[in-house]
Amino acid sequence: MDFTGEDTSLELNSVTNCQRRKSLKQLLKSKQCIRIIESHSPISAMIAEKSRVTINNDNLEFDGFWSSSLTDSLLQAKPDIEKLDANFRLKNINNIFDVTTKPMIYDADTGGKLEHFIYDIKALERAGVSMVVIEDKTGLKKNSLLGNDVHQTQDDIESFCQKIRVAKKNQITHEFMIAARIESLILEKGLDDALTRADAYVAAGADAILIHSRKSCGDEIREFAEKFRSQHPDIPLVCVPTSYSHLHYNELKEMGFNIIIYANHMMRSAINSMEYVANSILSEGCSKPIEQDCISVKKALAFIPGTI
Repeated sequence: MDFTGEDTSLELNSVTNCQRRKSLKQLLKSKQCIRIIESHSPISAMIAEKSRVTINNDNLEFDGFWSSSLTDSLLQAKPDIEKLDANFRLKNINNIFDVTTKPMIYDADTGGKLEHFIYDIKALERAGVSMVVIEDKTGLKKNSLLGNDVHQTQDDIESFCQKIRVAKKNQITHEFMIAARIESLILEKGLDDALTRADAYVAAGADAILIHSRKSCGDEIREFAEKFRSQHPDIPLVCVPTSYSHLHYNELKEMGFNIIIYANHMMRSAINSMEYVANSILSEGCSKPIEQDCISVKKALAFIPGTI
């Protein structure tokens, strides 16, 4: 990561909402598989955009951002129950877009009431968001990784297909995408149910399918990907490997996934670090022991173009 302090503000602000919105589809055409990382604030998005490593002569970077309802809720110290509406979250997205150039995928949870969702779609599209993901659950939203440990209800297929059709009908530009997130494996309804839903959602107009799983082995998403690909070779397939985090990018790419979303790691690592620092200052009586774990003030200032 570059902490030289070189003023790149013109570079960072040189993309329009239209250009940003188009760029996700362009990436999917040019790359077999892209990396997306959760960004809950402008500084986390800047870090994600500037992060680069070189491995075996391959220059690696993240291709875009994930606007997570979970991490947006955590940032506000609110429960992850769809409490934050799209207009509230859009303010944060606009601030992120002020200092970055890469595309964003938006986590819309269930999408809420259909009559409201139509307006959210238009607002997100105008703002420059490239893709909106909606999950096929109803009622009070609970985090998917809790599975059947809490009460969660899956929408019926036709009702969810109608939500997809209405969303597609109300979008303005051809490059904007709606992805359908399938919760069948989360709720232990089996592979066949997940595949049946995938077929129906694609037929209803979904531009991509996100299959979610909370099992750590990754076997069920591997099997889903194989069977889905045999029927839909050209539909983008998305995964969120939070539970099966040991699976390498290359393995998921080989399975047939086109978008890999690292959905909450920036926020989780930030909470962990802040808690450690706060407890250390209390227990040590000073901040000296943790200074080595913190970026220097000078480097922090230099990270933001135009500060120094």
